[in-house]
Amino acid sequence: MIRQEYALALLRSCYGYDSFRGQQWDIINHTLDGGDSIVLMPTGGGKSLCYQIPGLMSEQGFAIVISPLLALMNDQIDALQQNGVPALALNSEKSDSENRNTVELLMQGKVKLLYISPEKLLSEIDRWSSAITDRICLFAVDEAHCISQWGHDFRPEYTQLGALKRRFPAIPVMALTATADRITRDDIAQQLGIPDARLFISSFDRPNISLNVVQGSTGRVKFRQIVQFINLHRDESGIIYCLRRKDTEKMAADLTRLGIKAEPFHAAMSVSEKQRIQRDFINDDLKVVCATIAFGMGIDKSNVRYVIHSNMPRNIESYYQEIGRAGRDGLPADALLFYNYGDMVTLQHFAQQSGQVQVNMDKLKRMQQFAESGVCRRRILLNYFNERFDHDCHNCDVCDNPPERFDGTRLAQMALSAIKRTDEEASMYTVTDILRGWRKADIIEKGYDRLKTFGVGHDLSTPEWNAYLLQMLQMGLFEVAYNENNHLKITEFGNEVLYGRQTIQLNRFERRNLKSAKREAEAPVIPDTPTPAKQMDKALFERLRDVRKALAQASHIAPYMVFSDKSLHAMATEKPTTQAEFGIIYGVGEMKCQKYWRPFTAAIRDYLEERQ
Repeated sequence: MIRQEYALALLRSCYGYDSFRGQQWDIINHTLDGGDSIVLMPTGGGKSLCYQIPGLMSEQGFAIVISPLLALMNDQIDALQQNGVPALALNSEKSDSENRNTVELLMQGKVKLLYISPEKLLSEIDRWSSAITDRICLFAVDEAHCISQWGHDFRPEYTQLGALKRRFPAIPVMALTATADRITRDDIAQQLGIPDARLFISSFDRPNISLNVVQGSTGRVKFRQIVQFINLHRDESGIIYCLRRKDTEKMAADLTRLGIKAEPFHAAMSVSEKQRIQRDFINDDLKVVCATIAFGMGIDKSNVRYVIHSNMPRNIESYYQEIGRAGRDGLPADALLFYNYGDMVTLQHFAQQSGQVQVNMDKLKRMQQFAESGVCRRRILLNYFNERFDHDCHNCDVCDNPPERFDGTRLAQMALSAIKRTDEEASMYTVTDILRGWRKADIIEKGYDRLKTFGVGHDLSTPEWNAYLLQMLQMGLFEVAYNENNHLKITEFGNEVLYGRQTIQLNRFERRNLKSAKREAEAPVIPDTPTPAKQMDKALFERLRDVRKALAQASHIAPYMVFSDKSLHAMATEKPTTQAEFGIIYGVGEMKCQKYWRPFTAAIRDYLEERQ
């Protein structure tokens, strides 16, 4: 209990939060007991606190945070230092003298959190004295999906991190990621040498993000829809993801001609230019960035209000991670995805040129199914990550415009029975053939034509069964084991349906194609303007944003490092006018209270006096 009270005291004094969220304390406590862990938590879910608090609680030690993203390292260190936390980085962007000074401070025990890239750590750690290595209390591996060949962002340098556990077996290892399916999670544990690591899975649900897909739009029609959407978010920060570099440049130029200030961002730009755009975006001087996937992973910006995908992403993991850059402060945000057949052709070509053709093609297919589905989009996302979500979210375009539905329990039981009777060693196409009663060579060879379920669904066409099986997959009745030739594996929820303990609703099959979808997309359903928080004074909020920006510019930091939009919302709602009132606002820690209470409360008092 004393340990938890100390952790809560640090949480309040350094971060301005009154309590831990979800599994944060359980993860911290497990780490303090010396346990290894794999932590799956959505973007904005509070992963960083899980390793920062153990580093701060270690009396003589410090935590090493391994990250591939130099920009994110710098942002996090700036934010931590604003909170009075002694955090530094060792990386290639710093001079030799700066890096030597950091090592000296480590030896003196003046650093609690050290951020470092995997290659830098592996080249440096052998040169450190025992005065440093004996004080390491934790290895936190951020973006841990990068270590797995099954992950969507595989990085070979990450595979060498398994050496850490072999050399320092007593130091706990914490692997953290926002995007990893079951296969990737297992591979992370194996690669890092932590097979007995405790798995912590927080909900992947980001209920504040509205999910919307527009099918078939291309060219000028799509551009008009994007402009319409941006106009609903006037003066708010947003990201537009494009497939190719030239697309980012054209999109930014076309928006700028209409008076919407936008900049392109892609890997071929100079380092200085990319840094300028990132800095302007973080500082709220630039509202719209048109980017390839090169942008975003290193941006820790809490008030992005929308993410537009002008083209379909390559896989669901990338899509989930990219939309997760919106609404990190918990306030309403929107995700809008445009999908057309031309994207599929391009992405299939990319997958064919990759080093893992089959895996990337399979993941692309799942992304296509998401875009074309008539099932609640949040159900598809969460079930993809093995999180059971058996109800509609009412915050996506499908829920807003639901298709015709019917009781699909009997069809699901037919399909699940067929999967079960194949010992879960059949693909979706094979299950369809079994249900339809097709006597193909491979069906007869495996004896599937003698199964009790052979032909029980002969009255439905192959397209109908394919569509219904896809819905069942998206609803989480079974999973696809990509590492076992795409065999279908029944989930716990699937067994509930199979044995009659649960019922399901399916969407009535409709023959649709992208041509008809394009006609419908001429007038798409675009999300409404986000509703401000209840009782929040919008005019005061805007004034506080001006105060925040002025303070940030004076300190040469990003505005969100002063306070997040969520904290400003709380101020504009509670209207604190004294230091004591200001100190209990969400996100106001001890150091920030001392530093900022005067300018913010003065602005609030002036505003209230003007309104009298």
